[in-house]
Amino acid sequence: MKRIGITGGIGSGKSIISDVLTCMGIPTYNADNASKRLISTRKDLITALKKLLGSDIYAHGVLDKKKMAQLIFSDKELLAKVNDIIHPAVIEDFLSWSESQNTPIVACETAILFESNMDKLMDMTIAVTAPIEIRIERCIKRDNATEKQIRARMSNQMDDEERIQRADHVIINDGKKAILPQIKGIIDNWG
Repeated sequence: MKRIGITGGIGSGKSIISDVLTCMGIPTYNADNASKRLISTRKDLITALKKLLGSDIYAHGVLDKKKMAQLIFSDKELLAKVNDIIHPAVIEDFLSWSESQNTPIVACETAILFESNMDKLMDMTIAVTAPIEIRIERCIKRDNATEKQIRARMSNQMDDEERIQRADHVIINDGKKAILPQIKGIIDNWG
């Protein structure tokens, strides 16, 4: 089984690429959704996050996502510690999910493919890019967040230049260049 890693900064359009791959018959794992599920269900992760961020991070057994975002997106060290708790569980979950798929190719969508070292599990990596202004506009609409909040999140992510250098392929998702031919070109010409 071959594995494709899909990454990109906030608002780049990773999910659109994942949706297209899914429509092409390539099951796609969403690491962000998986991490949300895992930190809501796995007792070991809940305990570790409470110890790190305070027991009030879970109100009535539910993670206060807004509070967690405020804490970690303004403190790179704390963000790294949270990631050190969550990443191993997501990797384990992805590997288990991959093995349960009955297809020759699977994909994994994650904003932090290289930062989490998940790229080492992939046979090919794709970076999704879009101009910053478009990404901010998308996030304002999607997340109902302010430009300042979005820029703060962006500042905690790998920049596009480094992501592009490290990826095997790049897809431009700027609303002008058609996505499907870019994806098909990558898949059709793959090994």
